[in-house]
Amino acid sequence: MIRVASVPFSHAYVQHIQPAFDESASSTHETYSFLPDPVPVRVDIPGQWWPPRLLDAEWLAEQTDVQFDVLHVHFGFESFDPDQLARTVDHLRKHRQALVLTVHDLHNPHVEDNSDHLRQLDVLVRGADAVITLTEGAAAWIHDRWGVRAAVVEHPHVVPLERMDHPRPPSDSFVIGVHAKNLRANLDPLTVMDAVVEAARSLPDASVRLDIDQDVFECTSHWYNSTVGAKLLDYNTFPDVDVRVHRRYGDDALWDYLSAIDVSVLPYRFGTHSGWLEACRDLGTSVVVSDCGFYADQAPVHSFPMGIDSFDAAGLVAAVQAAHDDRTPALDPNVRAKQRRTIAETHAAIYSAVTKEMR
Repeated sequence: MIRVASVPFSHAYVQHIQPAFDESASSTHETYSFLPDPVPVRVDIPGQWWPPRLLDAEWLAEQTDVQFDVLHVHFGFESFDPDQLARTVDHLRKHRQALVLTVHDLHNPHVEDNSDHLRQLDVLVRGADAVITLTEGAAAWIHDRWGVRAAVVEHPHVVPLERMDHPRPPSDSFVIGVHAKNLRANLDPLTVMDAVVEAARSLPDASVRLDIDQDVFECTSHWYNSTVGAKLLDYNTFPDVDVRVHRRYGDDALWDYLSAIDVSVLPYRFGTHSGWLEACRDLGTSVVVSDCGFYADQAPVHSFPMGIDSFDAAGLVAAVQAAHDDRTPALDPNVRAKQRRTIAETHAAIYSAVTKEMR
C-alpha cells in the first residue's frame, strides 16, 4: 500500500481522483491510500487545511507518527516562499519520499502579480519526481518554461455523482448568470455586465441574474469592496437584471444555483483551469468564459476575448448568443464515474512509478 500525503486531502478535486465508495474493494484502491490533513497551527473555520503543515520542512522533521511514501501537492503552497519549499524538497530527498505536483494554476487566480507564484513553481516543478496538469496547453507551457514533461490527466467531476442525476428545474426562459463571488482578483464582473445585458436584450427569452457574495459589503471582511459592490448593485435598476446578495453558497446551494441558470459567464482576466467550469458541465449549464488560460482546452466552452488589459464586448455578446443556440446537456454520471476510475488508475500508476524510483 502506497501512503500518499496530499496537500490538501479535504478538497473536492482530491476526493474525486480517488475511486468511488462502491469501488472500495478494487485493486486501485488497495494500491494507495491518503493521509488526512494535519491540523494547522490556527484553525479559524471548520475543515480548514491551510496553511498546510506538510510543506513545512521543520514540522516534517519533528514528526515521528506522520509516515508517507509520496507527497502530492495540489494547492496551498502560496503560504511558503521558494526557500522554504526548497527545504521541503531537500527533506523529501533525504528521506526517500517522492514528490508529485499537479499544476492546477500557472497564474494564481487570487493575485494579479504572478511573479511569486512562478518562483514557487520554479522550485516545485523542478523538484518533483512527477508533474501532472489538466490540459495539453498547460503541459506545453510547463515544458516551454521548465523543460519538464507533465502527464495530462483531465479534471474529474466536481458535483457528486448522485447529485448529477437530479433533473434541472423546468423553465421557459434563458437565464444568463454572472456570479461576482467575492470579487477575487481574476474576476471582473463589472466590466462585462453591460455586454451581458446587451446579449440578453438581443435574445427573445433571456434575462440576467447577477449574484454577489455578502463578504463584498462587510467592512470587516478581507473581501470588502464597497465601491465595486455599489456599482454592481446599480444593475438592480435594469428591468431584466436580477441582483442577489447572499452568503457564500455551500455545495448544495451552489448546485441549485447552477441548475437554475442556463449559462454561466466567467469574466476571468487571467487564470488557467476552472473547477466551476466542471461543475457547470456536471449539471448541464453552458459556460461562456474568457479566452485567457486553458479553459477551452479543458472542456467545450464558448469563449470571448478578455485579458488583464483587454476586453471585447462584441465577442462576449456573440459567445452568449452561441450558448443560447447550442445548449449544453448535463454529463452522464456513468461517464463521469468511468472517467473517475481512469483518473484513479492513472494516479495509482504514477505513485507506483515514483516510489519505485525511490527504492
